[in-house]
Amino acid sequence: MAYFAPKKKIKMRKMAIFAALALTACGTGNKKPMETPKDQLVHRLFSYAEAGHIAYGHQDDLFYGHAWKVEDFENDPLERSDVKDVTGKYPMILGCDLGGIELSDSCNLDGIPFSLMRRAALKQIERGGIVTFSWHPRNPLTGGDAWDISSDQVVKSILAGGEKEHEFRLWQERAADFLESIGKDTPIIFRPWHENLGSWFWWGKDLCTAQEYQELWRRTWLYFTKDRGLTNILWCYSPNGPIPPEVYMSRYPGDEFVDILGTDIYAYLDGASVREADVRFSEQVKEMLRSLSAISLEHEKLFCLSETGFEGIPGPAWWTGVLEPAIREFSISYVLTWRNAWDRPGHFYAAWKGFEYEADMKAFSEKENILFLD
Repeated sequence: MAYFAPKKKIKMRKMAIFAALALTACGTGNKKPMETPKDQLVHRLFSYAEAGHIAYGHQDDLFYGHAWKVEDFENDPLERSDVKDVTGKYPMILGCDLGGIELSDSCNLDGIPFSLMRRAALKQIERGGIVTFSWHPRNPLTGGDAWDISSDQVVKSILAGGEKEHEFRLWQERAADFLESIGKDTPIIFRPWHENLGSWFWWGKDLCTAQEYQELWRRTWLYFTKDRGLTNILWCYSPNGPIPPEVYMSRYPGDEFVDILGTDIYAYLDGASVREADVRFSEQVKEMLRSLSAISLEHEKLFCLSETGFEGIPGPAWWTGVLEPAIREFSISYVLTWRNAWDRPGHFYAAWKGFEYEADMKAFSEKENILFLD
């Protein structure tokens, strides 16, 4: 049984979204709206889904790999990539993270200079690719990192009237400054406050109420979109999965504030065999994407698998035997696997040159329905 949205429904959803975009652009007037950069990216991602194509993304792909990293931040040609070393092609989507920008750090939480990140984002776009940004900001109340869950008052402290409201406004300003430096005419995907239905980040389920989370999202959107005029951003809402659809929507900030519905699902052993983990992952992904397919049609949104992977890729056919079969029947616009850490040998989510199962990722890249960047 196939669970993807039929092309007729995809076309209807696309027409509805573009009608909404046109209405927003025109107000109550009769002028024909010009297609904005955001419109162009929405159209591009819908075109992928309509054609049965899924764009492949990799986190931090141009900054470092399994056994290398960019050293010359200002002059490196940014041609190295573990994915390209294996497949001969770059990932269509480059994942980046803004953690650290809120403190005016020169590098993000994984040691990537923001000057390098800006260059790489522009290079990715120049090549015809897409860039997505997540954000792991530090804990504004305790001074800890994004994983510091020692207080359940953090979100409350940065909302209206909270003791950290003005400090957090400055943090938002710095993040917006960086995204603006990519170019207001450059469409990008922004994925803040992710995995919010787990409780491992200070904005997670047990650390704030649903209303507080929704207010945090909306205030972020309003500042970036209305105050700063960053209308080139597609906003991706990406709770952790698998979860039932009613739970997924329990903290949804509203259609006005979201462009893409995403979910983060990883494969893991947790005492199981590789085969058992693969089966569990496949079932979880299909269950979650089945729910998102229905929600996306109802709310007229794009949807994606915003983070995924199996750390260390312990099986010989994870790409062609597990991941691709799990996603092929769904009209997702993209799938992104996590990073290959240069300083942690076992922490990688894409194949690298010399990896024993690299041929399987190359075969994945040659699938007609999977899009890489030539």
